[in-house]
Amino acid sequence: MNDSTAVVVSGIKPTGRVHLGNYLGMIRPVLRLAAKHESYVFVADGHALTTVEDPAQLTRLSRELTAVLLALGLDPSRTVLYRQSDLAEVFELGWILACSTPKGALNRAHAYKAAVAANRVAGRPTDEGVSAGLFTYPVLMAADILGMAGTAVPVGADQAQHLEVTRDVAVAFNHSYGPVLTVPEAVVDRDVAVIPGTDGRKMSKSYDNIIPILAPPEEMGRLVRGIVTDSRRPEEPKDPTTCALYGLYHHLATPDESRALAERYVAGGIGYGEVKALLTEALIATFAPARERYQVLIDNPAGLDAVLFEGAERAKARVRDVLERVRSARGLAV
Repeated sequence: MNDSTAVVVSGIKPTGRVHLGNYLGMIRPVLRLAAKHESYVFVADGHALTTVEDPAQLTRLSRELTAVLLALGLDPSRTVLYRQSDLAEVFELGWILACSTPKGALNRAHAYKAAVAANRVAGRPTDEGVSAGLFTYPVLMAADILGMAGTAVPVGADQAQHLEVTRDVAVAFNHSYGPVLTVPEAVVDRDVAVIPGTDGRKMSKSYDNIIPILAPPEEMGRLVRGIVTDSRRPEEPKDPTTCALYGLYHHLATPDESRALAERYVAGGIGYGEVKALLTEALIATFAPARERYQVLIDNPAGLDAVLFEGAERAKARVRDVLERVRSARGLAV
């Protein structure tokens, strides 16, 4: 993406410890884009309501995520960092957009389809445990993006459908009420597909197979040693492109380091134990500075809240302008 006028928008849910999949698939691309473009990054605590029920836990997780983002290098003087729930305008916009979004589009959303499929497999009623919030999740996500008039949204390859819903919402609204909303484009890092977890499945808190990026070194080493591998002996040639260990190492190492390890895979003579040691070293080295900064930040909750409040004040000016145009287009009081 070379357009210097791009407006980047991205949100991250505070639902637990930030893991390597979060970092590679979302946070690192966001940090890279934020260094070059006007950017709005939010802690999506409103979205987290679909899974986090304890109010105190949600507050704690929101602060922890804020501290992680700052520790990893997000600069709040350049990037607008805010808490979703501080912008009531976004939730209002979500309702207005919901009134012009076909239910059929939401029936096809990944999260809803996955919940329905799980219920059917378990022999439960189709919509058991499915809240209206979960079902309308894509509309609130559309409001997050369209409210900031975002033009570029970094998403993982497996999450591109969510942005398609946002685009469809904007196109449909504009078709009915005029060119009010900016239609965003997805920014997909094709080099980062699905990040494998310690059990070979997609890294996810729901699978309990994550590697938290700010875990203590001893925990990080234990988790890496537990990554599932095949039974090939060290002397046997191996295909680095199909190995989860190499896939993770590749994203953290330099190009020369990755190339050298790939050559050893193909030639044979390297065991998985050695690769796990290399991966552990790369993880510790990559995140050690952030781990130290995080400890300082998390010990100052008032400071974290101040950063989010200041960001919300900056974001409100932008979303209010969009909301005013949307309200006027729909015949609501302005």
